[in-house]
Order: sequence, then C-alpha cells, then structure tokens
Amino acid sequence: MNDLFTLRVRSAAVAGWWTVLVAIGFVILLWLAYLCVTTTHPAWILHLWGPDMTWPLMQRIFLRVIIIFRILVWCMIVMTLWLTLWARQLKKRTMTTT
Repeated sequence: MNDLFTLRVRSAAVAGWWTVLVAIGFVILLWLAYLCVTTTHPAWILHLWGPDMTWPLMQRIFLRVIIIFRILVWCMIVMTLWLTLWARQLKKRTMTTT
C-alpha cells in the first residue's frame, strides 16, 4: 500500500509539472496577444469589450489579469515543487524500509 501511495504522489507531481508547463505557455500566449492588441489598437476590440471601454482602461484590465494569472502560476509551481520533494522523500523511505 505504501508503494502504491508513493506512486500516486509521484504521478500527481508529474501531472502538476505538465500543468505548470501548459500554464506558462498560456501566459506567454496571453502576453503576446496583449502586445499585438496594444500596438495595433484595432477598433473592434473596444466594441467587443463594451461601449464605455477606453484603451487605457482595457490595458489596465489586461495587465491585471496577466498579473493575477502569473501569481496563480507561481502558487502552482510552489505546490508542485512541494509535491515533488514529498514524493522523493516517500521513495527514500520505502527504499530504506524494504
């Protein structure tokens, strides 16, 4: 049972790292979209966001969303790192007891 638990924790750590990798790719894609939109200023973007939207307000909202998402990615990195270290310690303990 202990080996099964160790395997599950390790699998969760690997899945966590893949999730972090996808989230980082999404942040990069979001940042590139922000750069494209803010340099070209297409009129349809303001119409898409609503009638009272201005470019400075849209840029502030976009930047805040990126900042919040980056904070969440950092939290995911810390949790996944902890999970990885925990899996490594569990593996060491099962190797010494058997």
